[in-house]
Amino acid sequence: MKQGKDLENPESRFFTVLLAAAKLPGVRIHREAYLRSALARRCSEDEIRRAIEETPAAAGIPVEVLDKVANDSIRFETGKVSALSAAAGIPGIFALPATVPADVAQYVGHMLRIAQKLAYLYSWPDLFSDEGDDVDDATKGVLTLFFGVMFGTQSANAAVGKVAGMISEQVAKKLPQKALTHGAIYPIVKKVAGYLGVKMTTQSFATTVSKAIPLIGAAVSGGLTFATFLPMAKRLKKHLAGLPLAEPSHRVMDGEVMDADVVEDHEPFVTADDDQHGADATAIKLEEPHP
Repeated sequence: MKQGKDLENPESRFFTVLLAAAKLPGVRIHREAYLRSALARRCSEDEIRRAIEETPAAAGIPVEVLDKVANDSIRFETGKVSALSAAAGIPGIFALPATVPADVAQYVGHMLRIAQKLAYLYSWPDLFSDEGDDVDDATKGVLTLFFGVMFGTQSANAAVGKVAGMISEQVAKKLPQKALTHGAIYPIVKKVAGYLGVKMTTQSFATTVSKAIPLIGAAVSGGLTFATFLPMAKRLKKHLAGLPLAEPSHRVMDGEVMDADVVEDHEPFVTADDDQHGADATAIKLEEPHP
C-alpha cells in the first residue's frame, strides 16, 4: 500500500522511471570507449589519451570540435529512438516494475544515453560506477538536473551551473556528493524531479493516444519522438557547452571534489517550451557504431 502511495507522488514516480531505465541493456555509456570512438576522426591519439585520462577540456580540444562530435551523437540517438519508437520485443523489458510503462522507460533510456555522451564530451566526470546496477544519489541528482535542463527548467540550468562550478574550481574527477544529496542543491533536485514526474504522466498519455490511431500510429509515435527528443538534446548540449567546465583549460586531479557552500536558487520554477515534450519510444540495441 505504501508503495502505491509513493508512486502517486510525482517525485517518486520520476525516480522510479529513471532507475528502471538506467538498468536497461545498452543504456549506460562507458566513458573511455565512447570518448575514444567519438573523437577518433577529429583528434590526435595524444589528445584522445589526455581526454580519457583527464578531460577533453584538459586535452585542449576546441569546443568547436566537441560541438561537431556532440551533434553526431545527437543525430545518432535521435535517429534510433525515432525510427524504432514503435518497435516491440524489448530486451529486458519484463524486468521492469509493472508501474513503469515500457515506452516511457525506453524514451528515458535514450535520454540517459545522450545525457552521458554530452556530459563526457563537455568534461564532466564518469557518472556511473562500474560496480553493480545501483545508481548512487549524487549521480541520480545530476541526471535529474540534466533532464530538467532538457525540459527547459531554469532552476535546473542554475543548479547544473553551480555543480559544474564546483567541479571546475576543485579540478577533480568526482561529483560533489554533499551538495547533491544534502546541500543546498538537493532541494532543487527534488523540485525538478517532481516536475518531471508530472511530465512523465503527460508523456505516457500522449504515447497511448498516438498508438491508438489505426495504421498510422507508428508514424505518429516516431514523429512525436523526433519532435521532442531532438530539441531537448540540443538544449542540454548548448547549456553544457557554455559552462566554464567545458573550456579547454582545466586539468583534472584524482581527488574527490570538495563540497562548497551553495546558495539555493529561490527564483520561481519556470519552464520553457512546456508543452512540447509528450512522446514515446521503444528501445533496440543501443550501441553506437565505431568508426
